[in-house]
Formats: sequence, structure tokens, C-alpha cells
Amino acid sequence: MKTFLNSLFLLAFLLPAVMFGQTPVSGTVTDEANAIPLPGVNILIKGTTTGASTDFDGNYSIQASQGDILVFSYLGYSAKEITFTGQSPLDVSLSEDAGQLDEVVIIGYGTTTKKDATGSIESVTAEDFTKGNIVTPENLLQGRVAGVSVNTSGAPGSGSEIRIRGGSSINASNNPLIVIDGLPITNDNIGGSRSILANINPNDIESFTVLKDASATAIYGSRASNGVIIIVTKKGRSEFSADYDLQYTFGQIDDQIDVFSADAFRDLVNSQPINGTTLNTDLLGEASTNWQDEIYRETVSSIHNLTVRGSLFDVLPARFSFGLTNTDGVLLTSEFERRNLSLALNPTFFDNHLKINLNANLAFEDNRFADDGQIGAALRYDPTQPVFDDESPFGGFYQHRNGDLLLNGTTNPVAALLQTDNRGDAERFFGNLNFDYKFHFLPELRAVLNLGFDQTSGFQNNQAVFATNNEVAANRSREFQIRVNRSLDGYFNFKKEFGDLATDLTAGYSYQIFTYDGYTTGNRFDPLSVGDSFADPDIVNLGYIARANLTFFDKYLLTGTYRRDGTSRFSEDNQFGNFGSIAAAWQISEEDFLKNSKTISQLKLRASYGFTGQQDITDRSIFLSQFRRGNENSQYQFNNGVIRSLIPSPRNPDIKWEETRTIEVGIDYGLFNNRISGSINAYQKNSTDLLLDAPVVDGSNFTNRIVQNIGEFTIRGLEFNADIDAIRTENLNLNFNFNASFIDREVTSLPSNIDIIQGGIGGGTGGQVQILRENQTPNSFYVFKQLYDPQGNAIEGAYADLNGDNIVNDSDRYIKENPDADVNLGFQTSLSYKNIDFAFNMRANIGNYVYNNVNSARAQYELLQDNQVLGNIPTSVLENDFQRTADVILSDAYVENASFLKMDNITLGYTFKELSSSIKSVRIWTGMQNVFLITEYSGLDPEVFDAGIDNSIYPRPRNILLGANIKF
Repeated sequence: MKTFLNSLFLLAFLLPAVMFGQTPVSGTVTDEANAIPLPGVNILIKGTTTGASTDFDGNYSIQASQGDILVFSYLGYSAKEITFTGQSPLDVSLSEDAGQLDEVVIIGYGTTTKKDATGSIESVTAEDFTKGNIVTPENLLQGRVAGVSVNTSGAPGSGSEIRIRGGSSINASNNPLIVIDGLPITNDNIGGSRSILANINPNDIESFTVLKDASATAIYGSRASNGVIIIVTKKGRSEFSADYDLQYTFGQIDDQIDVFSADAFRDLVNSQPINGTTLNTDLLGEASTNWQDEIYRETVSSIHNLTVRGSLFDVLPARFSFGLTNTDGVLLTSEFERRNLSLALNPTFFDNHLKINLNANLAFEDNRFADDGQIGAALRYDPTQPVFDDESPFGGFYQHRNGDLLLNGTTNPVAALLQTDNRGDAERFFGNLNFDYKFHFLPELRAVLNLGFDQTSGFQNNQAVFATNNEVAANRSREFQIRVNRSLDGYFNFKKEFGDLATDLTAGYSYQIFTYDGYTTGNRFDPLSVGDSFADPDIVNLGYIARANLTFFDKYLLTGTYRRDGTSRFSEDNQFGNFGSIAAAWQISEEDFLKNSKTISQLKLRASYGFTGQQDITDRSIFLSQFRRGNENSQYQFNNGVIRSLIPSPRNPDIKWEETRTIEVGIDYGLFNNRISGSINAYQKNSTDLLLDAPVVDGSNFTNRIVQNIGEFTIRGLEFNADIDAIRTENLNLNFNFNASFIDREVTSLPSNIDIIQGGIGGGTGGQVQILRENQTPNSFYVFKQLYDPQGNAIEGAYADLNGDNIVNDSDRYIKENPDADVNLGFQTSLSYKNIDFAFNMRANIGNYVYNNVNSARAQYELLQDNQVLGNIPTSVLENDFQRTADVILSDAYVENASFLKMDNITLGYTFKELSSSIKSVRIWTGMQNVFLITEYSGLDPEVFDAGIDNSIYPRPRNILLGANIKF
């Protein structure tokens, strides 16, 4: 008791002394660059838990003692420590952390920083990825990068059409080169898989780097004309952490193509709307079936990811992940399942002089493919007929029949889907082993060796029952394919500063080989169906690379790149090509007249010129004289013997590289300590010796068309992007990202100024609606000019005589618009307040047109007669009362403005922090995908494939998302 009283007395004596020893400290915290007050700055007395924060006007107040160290910290700014010696007021200015300028950016065969980059490079890291229902990796980039478009089908796990600056070719590939951890992968898919990226887990990706101009891409030489996307996967680390992410998705179709309902269809048929034809009304049924409702379904899908990072045996940084994705398609029987295992080991040896990175990925992809051709069948099938028929000899499904004899016409789409079991299984193992050694005797010199491996094997088993009168009424077939990709890249890198000159020199060698073979059994129920096996010629690519980056006085930058490439795709005379670039940049913001600017924190002027190549054509050995053995149907009888024929293959011994030369001028900017940052780029790409599939003179080859080096192609573009940190405080952050690209593509030369008609369409035989013509955009729509009566109604089959020869024929067709958008826009917003986060992203295309082949090939009254039965048609026929498809299918009335604004994803989340000693945080979130679409296009969706021709696409469902992210 006495001890307690003594302690209480001592405390009562000392407390006033302690309190009176502290004095109030107050002041204002501002941004060093512009003197703007900073709200939400944390002020902490070092070594204690005593703290405060600034108000909206940047003011603060705190109790401190002489000699206390006050720590001022603010998100995105460098922390500052100040010793309190009685200052009053104590005003503080904070400078923005310049780390983002020094952020390392992965480029081909090395790294650079944003500050030192001379090329057009954009890096997107995990914190900036598009959020939402992300099943395949490329959708993490959707709408994020100026000049990059990602168009994805509605099918589960489906591939995407990826374009960087519109591509660089016409008939050859326009797909960018994709490099995963230093391994360039092929753009050729394999049977059993949905796409080349379908079996890669988006959760394993750390960052994307998009290389757009020749300065950035020339290091990849002959495969870089369409740009390069470098994917870096997540690595191991020493500190232990574990994450479990789960997501459930509920999807449905909210829009359909308008066709006649059962009652409206009966009224239409009974009205006998076809001139000169009487429909058999006895064929009408008593049912009421919406066939689109029958082939589509509501879906439930899930994604699970488990990740563990830590140090094995306390010395080996490692990362292990397991992912499970199960996605149902909205089209009956369409399914996608993926299982991923990923391992990353990242040890260092010899006092960090040797770094080893091992990345190993194993993926299992299981698919059930639905025939999307049945979408068109659902539009055509008679809505007065039922789905099922108990007396049907066709598996219990209704079919148009006379007894057991199938009538000629569209067959039941539900039966076609449910009676087909088309499954594909793909197993993929890919990864790399990277050695990075910094020499002990010369630490400025590094030797890097990267070994890459990618093998995909795919099985496809198809079992189906057909509604047919043929003897073969079923299919059982099996296919197997295997693709193997091996690469070896080795290079030396030397970095050293010599006074005011900084050098970064790289030289190396690259070797890569692709193999592809497989077999097919044919239909085992059909004695005339013959199996086959194949082993395509290997593709070998090799290259010699060199690059020099020079920086003078930390503000003048010069980059030169050279690559000599060889490929087995071309003959010995054309196997090698030389590619390269030169670029310069001026860090204007480092000059004395801007160095201390409070407004302009970064200003860099860039210029580059270079040339890259293209070799990606389908035929791997078109330059060789080849003969293929005919099958059992290609035989000749000589006397009493039968000899199977040898058939010569088309040949072009002069085929060579397609080349693209690019010139670009760009500005990188940052304002107000990079609270606003971005870039502006203007460029022109000229592609020559186009790899174009074009006609040949009769009798000059074993075909009437072949890939040739003919023509020239030009793309001009302007890009702008801005990243705006509107609010950045400890508790409240608001960020906007906006990008815009303007692209103009033009065919500048074709041999003998010929026109090449292409763009196949449905609704007849051999119909084509697009053209390649000099001085025009490729794939421009080539149509007749529709004539209208005084009331504004289209006159069927009446077209303008544009050449004035009093005859309307193909010479009167003209170019009306094209599928390219004049402007592509992307907009993203992220908002966080304390534990709440909110994000959405939108995209817009302006000035693109689509040929509505759904209406042009289906919305005519004559199609009510579907061979021997009745068929449905779109209700849009009522707008013009067209009778016959052949009279109107090439009308310009079907070329529609397809500009659109889409909100792709919106998410809202809340994070619970420090729930227990083992659970660091739990984020619960919800969201929606395909939120809304604003367009004047009359079709289902203006974002179509097939170069702007819409012929019943696989619809994109609206998805409701629920998820959780748990960190341990």
C-alpha cells in the first residue's frame, strides 16, 4: 500500500512537469512544387504513437517537446523528418517521390526506366489492370493503353483480336508478338484449346509492357511490325505471404435479334407476303417457341486462386500458385475449365552476382465447344414448332419430317447442340530458366542466358448425331496436335558512366525453333472418311542483336538498335534480313530554365525512325517445290493396277520479308509533380512488299491465288494519354486515366492499280462486300448506292447508275465507309476512401462502320420459304418490305454507323483489415461486366470480328460478379 501511494505521489508530481515540458506545434504542409496545401498528411513524433494529420487546408497542430523528431509522410511524396527546436509556426513542404520516373520498365533483352526510354513504351502493372470478370490475360489491358484494342467474343475463354496501332499488314498476321518472360510465343493456336492465351492464368501476371514504335520493337526484328507485348509473371520473395482469391459470376443475355414471335409469324405467313409464291400454311405448327431463349441459358461461373510466397529453407525466394477457372457459356453446352499450377524460384549466389530465375507453368484446359452456327439456325427456325416431339425418330427432338423422312430445311438448333459432344483438352507446359551473371572483375558487365520452353498438346473428340436422311447419321472422330517452341537467348550488357556520359550497351544472339505435328482419325462411322497424319516443316528463327543507349548530361539520350534475322520460311536467297532503328530524346525538364518549375515536372521530346519485319504466313514452306500424295479418291487406273496420284502444291520461290518503316515524334509530360502525366505521339508506318494473297496469271502456278510480295500500305496515327491523380491523401484517392488514338489506314500501292475484291458474306454463293483499292482504307465496303422513293422508302433492286452508262452493273459499285474507327477512346476511374474502393472503365469507338449481314442475308420475305419448310426472318423486314435477297444484299443500306460507347466493368469493394493475427485483410467486392452499350447500330453488338462484317456473333452476356480477396 505504501509503495502504491509513493508511486501515485510521484506520478502526480511528474505529470505536470511532463505536460508543461511539451508545447503546441502548428503549421501548414504544402506541395513543394506549387505551394498547394496538402490535406491528410500524417505527422508522427518519431519513436512514439503520438500523431496528427492536416486538415483540408493543410493545417495541423500537435504537442511536442524540444528535440522531438517530427515525421511528415504523405502517399506519393517523400517523407521528411524535422527536429523540433521551438519553431513556430513549423511550415513544411513535401516533394513528390520521383520513384515513378525511375520505375523499371521491361523492354526487349533488358530494362530501362520511364525517364530514360527513347521509344514509345507503355507499362501496365497489377495495380492498374482492368478489374472485373477477367478470364484471359489480354483483357487486363482492355482500354488501358492508347492505340491498343482488345476485342473479345462472348464465348467462354475465347481468344481476342489484339491490335497495336491497327497492325501493319493486310493479309498477313496483324497480331502483335507476345513475349512471356523472355520467350516469344507463336500466334498459332492448337486443336482442343480456345486460344493461345486461354490457358494462362491472369492471376500470375505481374505486368505488361507494350512496345509500339520501331525504336522499341526493332530489337525483335522480323516479327515486330505489329508491335510487341511483353508479359512478366510474378516472382518469389523472401517474406511469407499467402492469398486466396475467389469470384463467382452470374450471367445472362439481355438482348436478342428481333425475329417474329409465333403469333406474328402465323399472321405473316397467312398474309402471303411473297410476290409470286404461295406459302403452305399447313406447315404452321401449334407451339410458341422462342428459339433464341431455347439455345441460350443463364450461367454460373467461378474462379479460385491460391498463392503462397516465401523463402524455402530460408534461402530460396519462391512463389507457388494454383488456379481453377470454371466458366459456362451462354450458348447451350459451351463450357471452359482451366487448372493452373505455377512455380517461381528466384535464388541469388555469389553475393548477388549471379541471379537465377526459374518460372514453370503447367496448365490443363478442358473445353466443350458449342456450334455457334446454331445461333443463325435459331433465327431461322419456325417459331410455331416445339423443341421436343415424343414420336420423333431423331432422338425425341422435333424435326421437320414426313414420317421418318427429314424434310429439306433448317434443322432443330437445340437438337444440334445437345446431340453434339465436341470436347477438347489441352495440356500446356511453358516457362523459362534465366541466368544473370554480373562479373566480379568487371561488375558493369553482365552475361544473361535465357532458356525458354513452351509445349502444348491438344486432343479433340467429337461425337455427334445428325438429323439427316443420309446413311451416315453420326460422327465419332478424334484429333491430336502438338506444338513445341524452344528458344535460347544469350546476350552481354555493359553499363557504365564516363563522367557526363552514361552508356548501356547490349549484344547477343537468339535462336528459336517451332515444331507442329498431329493426326486425325476421320469419322469412324463413315467408311469413306479417311484419317490422316501430318508433320509440318520446322520453323527456325535466329537473330543477332545489338543495342546502344547513350545519355549525355542526364538529359540528351540516343538509342541505336540493330538485328539481323534469319528464318526457314523463305528460300536461301531471302532467308536473312536486316532491321534496326535510331531514336533520340531530350529531357527538356532537366534544362536550367525548367528544372525548378513548379508546374512542369517532366517534359521529354522523343523522335525515332526504324524498320521491322513480318514473316507470319500460314504456309511454312511455300518457297519449296512440294508434292502431296492424294487420298483414296485421287487414284488413276493403269492396266490392272491403281496408282494414287501426286499433287503439286502452289509455290512462290521469291517470297520474302514484308517490311515496315516507322517514323514517330512524341512528348512525355508531367505536371504538378506528376499529378498529371502522360504522352502524346504522332507516327507514320509504311509497309512495303506486302505478303498479300492475290490472283496469279492463269497457268503460271498450281493455283489461281497465292501469297506474294505486292503492294504498299500506310498507317498514320496520333495518340494521347493522361493519368490524373485528382486527389491523393492518406484516406481518399481519386484517379482518372484517359487515352485516345486517331488512326488512318490506307492502301498506297497495288500492282497495276488492280482492285482486289474480298470480304465474304452469307446470303448466297461467292458474295463479297469489301475491296482493296489504292488510296483507300483496306476492307472498305464496296456496295451499290440505294435509291429511295419520295417518301424515303428504299426501292428494292434500284441502284444509282454512278458511271452514267445507263447500265447498272458491278462498275457502279462504290466505296461507302470502312470498318476502322476514326477515334478509339478509353476511360478509367478508380476511387478509394479509407476501406472502400470503386472502379469502372469505359471504351468508345467513333466513326467505324459495320455491314449488317444478319439483315442483308435474312430480312427478305422469300426466306419465309426455307426449302421444303417454313423459316423465320428478322422483324426488320417490315422497315423496307424487301422480297428477294439477291436484289438487295449489296445495298449500301446495310452499311451502318457502328460508333459506340461501352462500360465494360464496374466494381465496388470493402476491405476489412487486421481481422486476426493470421488474416491481414479480407476484401469483399461486387461488380458488373458489360454494364451498358450506347450505339445507333441496329444489330446485336457493333463490336464485331471479320473486319466489320456482322453475321450473328456469339453474344456477350451481362455478368454480375461477387468476389473476395483474402490475405494471410
